[in-house]
Amino acid sequence: MNQRKTDTSVFSSLRFILVGTSHPGNVGAAARAIKTMGFSRLVLVKPRFEDVLTQEEAIAFASGAQDILEQALIVDTLEEALQDCHFAAALSARLREFSPPVLTPRQFSDTILTDGHANCALVFGSERYGLSNEDVEQCHALINIPANPDYSSLNLAQAIQILAYECRMAILDKENLPKRDEHIGFHGESASVDQINGMFTHLESALTTIGFLNPDNPKKLMPRLRRLFSRSSLETEEVNILRGIARQIEKQSTGKKRTPD
Repeated sequence: MNQRKTDTSVFSSLRFILVGTSHPGNVGAAARAIKTMGFSRLVLVKPRFEDVLTQEEAIAFASGAQDILEQALIVDTLEEALQDCHFAAALSARLREFSPPVLTPRQFSDTILTDGHANCALVFGSERYGLSNEDVEQCHALINIPANPDYSSLNLAQAIQILAYECRMAILDKENLPKRDEHIGFHGESASVDQINGMFTHLESALTTIGFLNPDNPKKLMPRLRRLFSRSSLETEEVNILRGIARQIEKQSTGKKRTPD
């Protein structure tokens, strides 16, 4: 196992993911906000318009950040957008009953610099509906901007600008931050979102096999387990251990080995 190190390539690795964006102008403004803070990775999940990246309004609002639009990716699902991502945080003004741990923008920026996550992502919802509970459950943290409680309305580009600014300041100031005990002990590689989702699928199957989980009446068991594990920053080896436990449960219960995809 390797010692956990501060990631020095956040500017190039941090991805900004927009889910279901409706207005081309907001996509362009998002590109501008990202570029002004030194970031470059923009991913769109099923935007309203397939040609949004080339629409005049998007280009106009990008205001010189057209290169961000040109290299942006469009995918069909959040799962695709989070592929190979080791730490993802969803931005929402609405707190959820079974959400992952809640962070401020500053706490998020500190986390990605000090916990050694290789690929990180910020996930933003649509202008009208925000993020679904299912979207939030795929993330390790929920970010809530501590705005004026009497008027907390922020448009999409403003929210992106705040997060990008906090991340930039954390990167620039990291040499002046008090040193943490990051060299004490050893830490394995952080598990990716794909690995964690696969583990939950396998665990759900095992719990169903032994009758602990009723698929017809699952209640809130799996969201609670997601919330529990999201607080522990799972490593790849730990995910493999959990999947090994699930595999043995199924083997003992059914007499054969079943591993979900």
